[in-house]
Amino acid sequence: MTELAINAADRDIAGELCEQVRSAYAARTPLRIVAGDSRAFYGRPVEGEALNIAGHSGIVSYDPIELVVTVRSGTRLSALNAALAEHHQMLAFEPPIFSDASTIGGAVATGLSGPRRPWAGAARDFVLGTRIITQEGKLLRFGGEVMKNVAGYDLSRLMAGAQGTLGVLTDISFKVLPIPTATHSLRLTLGLTEALNKLAELGRKPLPITAAAWHHGELFLRLEGGKSSVSATQASLGGEPLDASFWGELRDHTHAFFQLNEGQALWRLSLPPNTAPLALDIPEADIFYDWGGSQRWVKTALDADTLRAACAAAGGHATCYTPHAKGGAAEPFTPLNAIVEKYHRNLKAELDAHGIFNPGRLYAAF
Repeated sequence: MTELAINAADRDIAGELCEQVRSAYAARTPLRIVAGDSRAFYGRPVEGEALNIAGHSGIVSYDPIELVVTVRSGTRLSALNAALAEHHQMLAFEPPIFSDASTIGGAVATGLSGPRRPWAGAARDFVLGTRIITQEGKLLRFGGEVMKNVAGYDLSRLMAGAQGTLGVLTDISFKVLPIPTATHSLRLTLGLTEALNKLAELGRKPLPITAAAWHHGELFLRLEGGKSSVSATQASLGGEPLDASFWGELRDHTHAFFQLNEGQALWRLSLPPNTAPLALDIPEADIFYDWGGSQRWVKTALDADTLRAACAAAGGHATCYTPHAKGGAAEPFTPLNAIVEKYHRNLKAELDAHGIFNPGRLYAAF
C-alpha cells in the first residue's frame, strides 16, 4: 500500500456528523446534506438544516497495485484525480467537475458519469464499499454490517444516485483503472444520419473507442488503449486531430454549447443504443449527442410533457438540468410509475423513516 502525504486540511469528522444526525433524528429535523454544492442544480431544492461534509476529507488508503482507493466523501475531486494520476491511474467513470469545490461524495451521490461511461461503466459499477451514517446516527461499514444482512440491501450501490436521500456517505472505496498508455482524439465531418450509422458500425467492431459524440455536422471520437491499436484505428478512421480538452469541456459542461439562450432549459435525454433522432421541433444546433447517441443534451423551451412523451416512446427518459430556469420543469426527474414508486417509498421508509435526509430532493412525495 502506498504511503500518503498528510494534508493539514484532511480530517475525519464522522463522529461530529453522526452526532448531528442523531440530534436531527430525535427532533425530526430535516437535513440538507452539502459539501461543495456544485451539484445543487441537479434535483429539487431541499429545505433543512445544513449537514456539511466538506470538512470530512482526505484519502484513507490507496493501494495502486490492487487498484483500490478509499477516500472520505468531502474530498475534492481535483485532489483525488491528482493523487491517482501520480500513479498513472484514474476514476474510470470520469465524474464531472462542475467547480473547484466538487467533491467525490457529490459525484457518487448524484451518480453522474462522463463521456467514458458506455465503454467503462457507471459510477456505481466502481464503488466497492462505503461507510454510511444511518438515520439513527450509526456509522456502518458495508458489507458485513448487520444492517445489510437484515434489510437485504446493497447500500453501497444504492447510494450511487440516491442524492443523499437514504443516508450520509462518509467514506467510499473505489476500483480504479490505469490511465491508457496511448490516446488520440479526432473529428470527422458527417451529417447526423451518417454519424449515427457510422457509430452503429463502429460499435460492432473491437475498436479502442472510449468516447463518441456528435454536434452540428461533426462526429468526435476518442481512442484509448495500446499504442499499436490506437495507431491502427486512427489510420483507419482518418479525420482531423481533436484537442483532448474537448472531452473535459463536454464532461464539465464548459463547452460553448451549454450556454443557454433566453427561455431555454437544458435537458438530458437518456435513450437506448442506436435510437434514431426523435421527432422534436428543435434546431439541430441545439442538440448535442453524447455516449454514441444514447445521451443527448438538448437546449429548448419545449414543455416537459412533450419531451418526456417522445423519450418514453423510444424507451428512454428525460431529466431537466435547469429546473429553476425559465422554461424548466417543476419536477426535474421523470415521474415514477405506480409500481416503481411503491418500491421507492418502501426503501425510503426502511432507511429514513422520519424523512430527515434531503427530503424532496428526488421527488416531492418523499
